[in-house]
Amino acid sequence: MKPPAIFISSGGFLPGVGWTATAVVAGALLLALLSLLPAPSALGVPAIVVTLAGKYLAYAMLALAVDLVWGFAGILTLGHAAFFALGGYAMGMYLMREIGARGVYGNANLPDFMVFLSWTEIPWYWHGFSFFPFAVLMAMAVPALLAGGFGWLAFRSRVSGVYLSIITQALTYALMLAFFRNDMGFGGNNGLTDFKDIAGADLHAPATRAALLAVTGFLLAGSLLGTRALLSGRYGKLLVAVRDAESRTRFLGYRPDHVKLLVWVLSAIIAGLGGALYVAQVGIINPGEFSPGNSIEAVIWVAVGGRGTLSGAVIGAVLVNFGKTLFTGLLPEFWLYALGALFILTTLFLPRGLMGLRAPQRRREPPPPTPELAQPGTDDASSADREEFAS
Repeated sequence: MKPPAIFISSGGFLPGVGWTATAVVAGALLLALLSLLPAPSALGVPAIVVTLAGKYLAYAMLALAVDLVWGFAGILTLGHAAFFALGGYAMGMYLMREIGARGVYGNANLPDFMVFLSWTEIPWYWHGFSFFPFAVLMAMAVPALLAGGFGWLAFRSRVSGVYLSIITQALTYALMLAFFRNDMGFGGNNGLTDFKDIAGADLHAPATRAALLAVTGFLLAGSLLGTRALLSGRYGKLLVAVRDAESRTRFLGYRPDHVKLLVWVLSAIIAGLGGALYVAQVGIINPGEFSPGNSIEAVIWVAVGGRGTLSGAVIGAVLVNFGKTLFTGLLPEFWLYALGALFILTTLFLPRGLMGLRAPQRRREPPPPTPELAQPGTDDASSADREEFAS
């Protein structure tokens, strides 16, 4: 089995990314426009479909982040749900501040759960979340800071392989336990919910839902194209070199820890932004989003779609979550078994995922020229030529 680097050495880098980005934008815009049609229209799209589509695209951003570090840096992460959830909590904090005095307890300064827990003032780390730009910035900055600190310690210490995977899983599990605590100031077990507005627009209005879906589609497409541009340059080749031969790359004078740290932080930013978009459309965020199982599911999405392809991560996330929505309603008790079986079958029969079904064609190099044999009886004819000709 050849590594995903086949997509780099073939004719054309990461084929299909442009088409996938176009399809994402076109599909999101189409659903958004159809959802705004009057109710009697046969082409109208229900609000639940718009919400599900937005959730799938937000999950696709998480899958794209996982594919960046797993497919191109060789880091099997089992904790990227932590960055996704942190971005979600940043957006949730803003949405809670937007409720104001319209909460159950009518307190304009404190969210309802703080009033219920007898808090007298809002914590310092909630300040600033009354402003939408600040919340968006924090949705990217907080995951980036956590990823930067964690990655600097791990990569500098040359932790890799299964040990790094276990540490990432422990990180997200520790965060889940911390956010379950009521004294952390993030809603405890119930999390953050009952949102009203976003940037002054009613979250429950069809136009707002359609706009959020369209924005998610554009940001996902932008992330796809941006990561392709980054990976198609010198840094992308260096990243793959670190993945395939880290020791040799280090001996050539490069710093593999710096190379991996950059893609690790970038993937955390993409995951955090996806989490912020997820919360705005789903309407709730709780500590369950930190669950290690969510990170494992993201790895399965990438494996099903195609590791190291970018497009495959998006396709796998959308298809697997659509199947989850479909089968959890029909056969809820068998979904986890079906998901495990899907991962095993993909690993055995489609090692490069669905994208492997359309593997790019290799460039055919012309065969080396065949040396002409000297004619027998001439001065230039060698003894080997004469023997072969005579035979």
